[in-house]
Amino acid sequence: MSKAGPIIVIDDDPEDHLILDEIFKNLNYPNKVIFFSDGQDAVEYLNATEDVPFLIISDINMPGMNGFELRNRIRGNERSGAKNVPYLFFSTSADKKAVAQAFDLSVQGYFIKPATMSELERTIKKIIEYWKESYAPSYFN
Repeated sequence: MSKAGPIIVIDDDPEDHLILDEIFKNLNYPNKVIFFSDGQDAVEYLNATEDVPFLIISDINMPGMNGFELRNRIRGNERSGAKNVPYLFFSTSADKKAVAQAFDLSVQGYFIKPATMSELERTIKKIIEYWKESYAPSYFN
């Protein structure tokens, strides 16, 4: 994790991209935000880039490669600078099985997408502030 690195968002919903883009602009963090609509494009980017992301925020329910498969692919790739980057799930729902599966994959958080823009902005701000203060193994790469 580079605290100045990009924030990677993987979500197949274009409306969520627009909402999150507006929220990140409102919060005015210096990190570049990079959006992907599917897991395969995100994996290809993470394998090709020299940039070490600050944070990865991923939906779970996506066509093709779901969020669990994506996390597993990133975790299993020794060459990827994103292997130890904080990885968070943002989903529309949670159940015991999904949360357990997420934490079996060593995610650092599982969040339900809040219903309102203001709640979502508060949640994103808390996450960013937490990780700005915290350290992950990738910070030292």
